[in-house]
Amino acid sequence: MKYISVLLFSFLSLPIFAQKPCEYSTNVTDSIGTYKSTKEYLISEKVFGGNSNYIFYSLVLTDGVPTLNVQFIQKSKDFVKANCFDKDSKIYLQLQNGKIVTLIHIDQESCGTMIRDDKGFDNRVKTGIFMFMKDNYEDLKTSPVTLMRIKYLTDTEDYVFKKEFTAELDGKTYKPETYFMDNIRCVE
Repeated sequence: MKYISVLLFSFLSLPIFAQKPCEYSTNVTDSIGTYKSTKEYLISEKVFGGNSNYIFYSLVLTDGVPTLNVQFIQKSKDFVKANCFDKDSKIYLQLQNGKIVTLIHIDQESCGTMIRDDKGFDNRVKTGIFMFMKDNYEDLKTSPVTLMRIKYLTDTEDYVFKKEFTAELDGKTYKPETYFMDNIRCVE
């Protein structure tokens, strides 16, 4: 009887520990190569005084090379400052275990695009593509991220990651700290 109880408990708790399946926005293989991109995931949201700032991540696998696409959306009725990426731009991720993971921007300058909407808001949309370095890539699988530092062309900004937050944008719950732990396997 004891054996059956343990077996039944193990069977019922299995779904709790199972990994959720990878969700891709793009998954293409053709004669040119392969391209997989995970769905965009909200990492940071700041809404204050009529200004909104959002940062989205998506992991991409292009012909076996994993990269991180970072999209910034800034919305304001005031002037929106342009922070540009260049060949020297980097993202530093401080992990909970104390290690720092560095991602290097591709050699392409980008300051984003300014779009004015019908409500009079200026919207700046900027995307950066960052490559992982082999020496500390494995650390992202095992430790949560607590801080992200972005080095732009002329400025540096820090973002503290939350364990969990409910976004004003869509009402969904996001877990930025464990984003890599939950999703990096999708681009391996």
